[in-house]
Amino acid sequence: MDHEATAAADARRRIARTDVLLADPRLAEAAARLGRGVVKAAVVAAQRRARAGEIPPDAVAAAAVAALPATASGLRPVLNATGVLLHTNLGRAPLSDAARDAVAVASGATDVELDLETGRRARRGRSVLAALLERVPQAEAAHVVNNGAAALVLAATALAGNREIVIGRGEMVEIGDGFRIPELLAATGARLREVGTTNRTTPDDYAAAVGEDTGFILKVHPSNFRITGFTRGADVAELAGLGVPVVADIGSGLLAHEPLLPDEPDAASMLKAGAHLVTASGDKLLGGPQCGLVLGHGDLVRRLARHPLARALRVDKMTLAALEATVRGPRTPTEEALHADAAARLAQAERLAGRLRDRGLDAAAVPSEAAVGGGGAPGVVLPSAAVSVPDGYAARLRQGTPAVMGRVEDGRCLLDLRAVPPDRDADIAEAVRLAAS
Repeated sequence: MDHEATAAADARRRIARTDVLLADPRLAEAAARLGRGVVKAAVVAAQRRARAGEIPPDAVAAAAVAALPATASGLRPVLNATGVLLHTNLGRAPLSDAARDAVAVASGATDVELDLETGRRARRGRSVLAALLERVPQAEAAHVVNNGAAALVLAATALAGNREIVIGRGEMVEIGDGFRIPELLAATGARLREVGTTNRTTPDDYAAAVGEDTGFILKVHPSNFRITGFTRGADVAELAGLGVPVVADIGSGLLAHEPLLPDEPDAASMLKAGAHLVTASGDKLLGGPQCGLVLGHGDLVRRLARHPLARALRVDKMTLAALEATVRGPRTPTEEALHADAAARLAQAERLAGRLRDRGLDAAAVPSEAAVGGGGAPGVVLPSAAVSVPDGYAARLRQGTPAVMGRVEDGRCLLDLRAVPPDRDADIAEAVRLAAS
C-alpha cells in the first residue's frame, strides 16, 4: 500500500463512530429539539464527506451541526424579493407577528371548543366568526373552511346538489394548477347552466335561465385575467331580484373596498349590492392563513355549516387563531407591502446597493414594477425598486440561508424590495455576499 493510501486509511479510522458523535453535547441537544433521525442523517452525511476527504476527520461533528436544519420541518424560510406580493409558490400571504403569536398559543391545549366558565362544549371558532362579522356588518353569519375553492364547493353541494347553478360563460375560469370552476362544481353533483357568451352576458340571459330547478346564480370574479373591448356583464345588483340566491365568489379576500385596487370586489360591497352569499380566500389580500370564507344571509350560511361536508372541510385551531389575529390585529405584511411608498423603497434599494458596492460587489439600485399576484388584481402595476446583481447569483441566492427569491430580467437578477421589510436589509446583504463568494 502506497503512502497516500495508507494516510487515507488512517484518516478513515480516525472518524468517530456514529454513537460517539451522537453523544456530542451539541448533537445531543439538537436530537432533543429536532429528533434523533434528523440528527443521525446529518452525522452520517458528515462521516461520508470525511471518508471522501472533503473534511478532516476531527471536523465531522462540527460539519453535522452546521448541516442541521433550523426546525424538524422540511420547509425553509424564504425572503420574497420577486416583486410579487402574494406569490403562490411561496405560500401567498405571510402572516403578521400577531397571527404568528396566536398560532404559537393555539399550538398547545386551548379552548377551541370549550367554554371555560361553564366547562361545557362551545361553538368551534366562535371568536373568529364574531371578528369577521364585526369587520363585515353587512353579513348576518359567517363560516370558515380550509380554502376558497372549498367554500365554493360547500355552497354548491349544500344549495345546488342535483340542481342547476346558473353561471355566465365568461366566468367559467381556471383557478390555477389545472383546476377549473366548471369541473369543480360538476364534482359536487350540481349541473351547470351556462348563459350568455364569453364577452357579453346580460341580466336577461340569467332571467331566462332561472327556473324551479335553479339552486343559485353564481358570479365568479375573473381575478387572474381581464377581458377588454366589446364586453358586458351583469352585476350582482342586477341579479339579486331574480328570486334565487346569488353567490358571489370574489376570490381575493378583500373584506372592504381598497382604493388602490378599485376593480377588486370586496365582501361588504357585494353583500350591499344584494349577494346572498360571498365566498373568498383568506390567504390573499386579507393577508391571513390559507382558508375559505363564507359570509352572508344567516339561513344560507347555517345550511352550509350544518351540511355533512362541512366537517371534512373545517379548519384546525391554528388556522382559526391566525385568522382572528389577522382580522382583529394590526396591518398585515400584505397590507404593508401593498401600501409601501415607492420612494422609500427606492431609498432602501440605494442604501442596500451602496452597502454591497462598498464590499466590492456588482450591485445597483433600479426602478422596478411589482404585482399583487395570488390570482388577484391582474394588470395592476405597483411602482417599486430593486437591487440589481449579476444573474448568476439567482440560483445561489435561492440555495442560501436565508433563501432569497428574486427574478431574472434582462440578464440581471433583480431583488425587488416591495415585499421585503427594511429590517431585513442585513439579511439580503449577507445573502448576496455569500452568493458572490
